[in-house]
Amino acid sequence: MSEIRAERNNGMEPSPAHARMTHFLWQQLPYIIALVLAVAGVAYTNASHQPLVGYWEFLALAIGVVCVINKWPEVDGKEARWRLIWTQALHWVAVLVTMNIMLVSGVQQLLPTPATSLVLLTLLALGTFLAGVSLLSPQIAFLGLAMGVTVPAISWLQQSIIFFLLGAVLLIGLGITFWLRQDRSPGSSPTDTGSQMEA
Repeated sequence: MSEIRAERNNGMEPSPAHARMTHFLWQQLPYIIALVLAVAGVAYTNASHQPLVGYWEFLALAIGVVCVINKWPEVDGKEARWRLIWTQALHWVAVLVTMNIMLVSGVQQLLPTPATSLVLLTLLALGTFLAGVSLLSPQIAFLGLAMGVTVPAISWLQQSIIFFLLGAVLLIGLGITFWLRQDRSPGSSPTDTGSQMEA
């Protein structure tokens, strides 16, 4: 009986590699969430054609908090921690001010709403990348790069969606044509051969 329990316990315990992978994913979770929220904000803006001003400001502040939390354990001393807080605060206030300049009504009239969301995402990506460089944090710098890469990817998808739709229609049309030809070809259908034998 005790051997069966020991075997069950051994089967239920995670392997060290699995535990390391889970720990690694748990550490990367804030960066993954920030990237998903940034892409979701652009997608929602493109679908609704309404700018999400507060959303981008919240996201910038959240990434600023993540920057401070990421570097906090590596900073020793009260003075160094205060320096970390106020330098990151100045950095993200500059990003927020730049974002709000893009949302001024005079500038807003020059850009359509989807373009505004892409510009705000670009500013957020630049701010995140520069914060990662100044903090010597590869995760934050990579998050900024990933956000920056999504900007041309989203605009490319918007421009090429018509080509994707035309390609899908073409493939469906070709598929239907070949399927109908296969049904009509002589000798392929047993009903055709039966009717020929009766004649």
